[in-house]
Amino acid sequence: MWGAMNSSPPVAHSGKENLILSVIVIGSLMASIDSTIVLLAFPAITSALHSTISTVIWVILIYMIVTAVFSTQFGRIGDIYGRARTFNLGFAVFTISSFLCGVAPTDVILIIFRAIQAVGGALISSNSGAIIADTFPRNKIGRAYGFTSMSWNIGALLGILLGGFITTFIGYRYIFFINVPIGILATILGLRYIEDNARVKEVLDIPGMALLGIAVALVSYSGIDYASSGFRPLNEVTLVVGIIAAIAFLLVEKKVKVPTINFSMFRNKIFKNSLLASLFQGLGYMGVTFLLIMYLQGVRGFSPYFASLILLPAYLLSGILAPFMGRLSDKHGSMVIATSGITLMSVGVLLYILLLRTNSSVYLVMLGSIIMGIGGAFFWPSNLSAIMANVAPEQRGAASGTARLLGSIGIIGSFIIAFVAAASAVPRYLAFAIFAGTSNVIGGIGKGFVNGIHYSFIVLIAMLVISGIFSITRGVENRHERLYSNGKEPS
Repeated sequence: MWGAMNSSPPVAHSGKENLILSVIVIGSLMASIDSTIVLLAFPAITSALHSTISTVIWVILIYMIVTAVFSTQFGRIGDIYGRARTFNLGFAVFTISSFLCGVAPTDVILIIFRAIQAVGGALISSNSGAIIADTFPRNKIGRAYGFTSMSWNIGALLGILLGGFITTFIGYRYIFFINVPIGILATILGLRYIEDNARVKEVLDIPGMALLGIAVALVSYSGIDYASSGFRPLNEVTLVVGIIAAIAFLLVEKKVKVPTINFSMFRNKIFKNSLLASLFQGLGYMGVTFLLIMYLQGVRGFSPYFASLILLPAYLLSGILAPFMGRLSDKHGSMVIATSGITLMSVGVLLYILLLRTNSSVYLVMLGSIIMGIGGAFFWPSNLSAIMANVAPEQRGAASGTARLLGSIGIIGSFIIAFVAAASAVPRYLAFAIFAGTSNVIGGIGKGFVNGIHYSFIVLIAMLVISGIFSITRGVENRHERLYSNGKEPS
């Protein structure tokens, strides 16, 4: 039935709610795993496809960029054509393209299929948050987002662990094949249990969608190309064109009736500050993980698989705590809990700035990552629940997509910061080889590499501080209060 949604989420039995949540968790887990699972397979893929590390690196970068470009659009499409329909289509695309990635005969074809796989991942992730908000009442969504945060965090490390294990003992192609049976099961469950929202009778903002996609893709490409090759005409031109496209996008959005990003949502201060806190948290957090992997492999000489095991306790602890933190945010709001999480993350980075050296104990690395992991358990579910609890029901798809867009931009930016720092201390080709686990540095070069990492940590902690400022100034919320009553926002 067409028309605006009622302000209250649909009533669902707890058993059905949990089944829907299980499908969402599987989707988050799969999308998260595939954002990192190829990291430890770089050498195997390079050898099998007769490629180079600088080319194969795009197997992961294209996934990040496509996810960022399409997240907002696909969330909006879910509002218009139905979130369940869009979400289940995402699972089907993701599953089929995973199989195609596994059988890809060349590096270029693999990158193309990874881009298609990312389209499926964007369809899943940009609508999952809105489906949860549709399913659970406003004072219970923090718990649900706690489980999705748990699956995302565990999936990120599980991808690294699985990538190393499968590549070593089975073969790199099975890091893609593993998605197929899981995707088929999740698609069947999604078709059976997830119901569509009442759809909004609107048209897509095609010009705005195109301009936003061009802007994000070109700006992201210019940054990544600079990190790998330094300043050159190609990345300078793409940066300028990307900025022009972003300005054109803002001008177009002011004139269209139904914009791709509904900026009216930003009138809610809690929503706006929570989104910005998420953006800067992504900029500050993910780069730390990348740099720690490079430190453990390149400076300490550990294998990629052993390096991931050192980081395992932090991810497990974060995953266990996240649902509890989500429940606390349901009771007490997000401001204090999310800001405490950002503070803990900053403490973890500060520990590395002050104490990390070429011969530091691995227990120092583990301690810092655990502190940051606990901070993530505080921040992610409470902040995401604040975003989705403070937007009108008919805008949940757009809000979920916007949140995923900013989160993806944060990951890409953090990735660039990490590589720029590494490439400033050692030659760029060596930085890529270190990250792929095919080389390491010793002696004075190792010391210079660690100094470069320290400078990067300073930039990353600055991003976290900015995130903390947005978090603490978002305002106090009451999850037990209806966000909209009779179609009007309460004063």
